Amino acid sequence: MSNKPQFFDVHTHVHFAAYDKDSDEVLKRAHDEKIWIVNVGTQKDTSAKAIEFADKYNEGVYATVGLHPIHTEVSFHDKQELGINQNESSEFTSRGENFDYEYYKKLGQNKKVVAIGECGLDYYRLTTDTKDKQKEVFLLQIELAHELKKPLMIHCRNAFADLINILNSKLEKLNSPSGIIHFFSGTPDNAQKLLKLGFSFSFGGVITFTKDYDDVIKNIPLSNILLETDAPYVTPIPHRGKRNEPIYVTEVVKKIAELKNLSFSKVAEETTLNALKIFSLD
Repeated sequence: MSNKPQFFDVHTHVHFAAYDKDSDEVLKRAHDEKIWIVNVGTQKDTSAKAIEFADKYNEGVYATVGLHPIHTEVSFHDKQELGINQNESSEFTSRGENFDYEYYKKLGQNKKVVAIGECGLDYYRLTTDTKDKQKEVFLLQIELAHELKKPLMIHCRNAFADLINILNSKLEKLNSPSGIIHFFSGTPDNAQKLLKLGFSFSFGGVITFTKDYDDVIKNIPLSNILLETDAPYVTPIPHRGKRNEPIYVTEVVKKIAELKNLSFSKVAEETTLNALKIFSLD
């Protein structure tokens, strides 16, 4: 792969079952457009598989390892929650998993692992003990990221107050840079507090079909903005109705450029440099 990416999809899942039949072709399409990617682990098997994919390439395909908050308990996740189109078959039931620190530590020592996560808090669908379990698992992953000197890849939904409180309580455990808040859905005030904690923010296809993110994108410095697809979920316009994939990250560049009144090339270049720096690939 070229050693100078033009785009960097910092959060995707080409190692998921949605790509079982054509993952190599999907990655080749990204490679041909000089798009580097990070396949994000969400539990034991997908974290190991992310590394397996990354190890097949000298550069341009990387991995994260971690336990997603929705996978800390048995739960069902439907199309509406996942933000996918009705003709997509990506609904799933999480089996629930306890966080095995030593298992993830071993995975995290692989040179292709660039962050710990997808970790964090998700209060979209709660059961009695969900919050406490999620917080416990998140704290362990903050500790692991600190030990391995890697940034965090954070997922947060309907839980920004608790997320910010936890991060403030663990300032001494945050690396520099602290990491990425992926698919950021918080308020401008949340963003300012997280900026002060050393975090950047990734945005994906959702910004192309709703104005809900316009103000926050306008107010976050470009130096703290990154691109993502979160594929196979949340396909951007004009590709709605199709399975998402990293090649569509250019639609996110177009929208950010429009919102910030910048050129396409400026947004592509700076977000790529941001990613390279956060992942220590520069």
